[in-house]
Amino acid sequence: VAMRHAEPRVFADLVSRVAVLALLLACLGIYGTLAYSVVRRGAEIGVRMALGADRPRVVRMVLRESLVPVLAGLAAGLVVAVAGSRVLTAMLFGVEPNDPRTLLASALLLLTTALLAAWLPSRRASRVEPVSALRCE
Repeated sequence: VAMRHAEPRVFADLVSRVAVLALLLACLGIYGTLAYSVVRRGAEIGVRMALGADRPRVVRMVLRESLVPVLAGLAAGLVVAVAGSRVLTAMLFGVEPNDPRTLLASALLLLTTALLAAWLPSRRASRVEPVSALRCE
């Protein structure tokens, strides 16, 4: 009896580990992409600050513009996850196909990563003196 359940448990463990790795890679990808896009906008941020934009406004602008594609990706990912879970129903053990806690936890982790990924570089860019940001470009 134990051997009959061993193979599905090993498979479930393997799939869980791969899923965690995929989630970590997605978080790193979001961070890298957003951080790169904010760094590329350094001159624009310098111009905005030279024209009188204050630091909190610049940070809010960058966060808002960075999170729009992230929210669209999360919505599309949730739709694909719900649709794909029906295929994997036979392989899920102890978890419902559309477990709302799992989907919510994954979405919140990716959203938190995106917030940090956009917030850290935008704060750094908003602290740079406008003249030095413009000279670099």
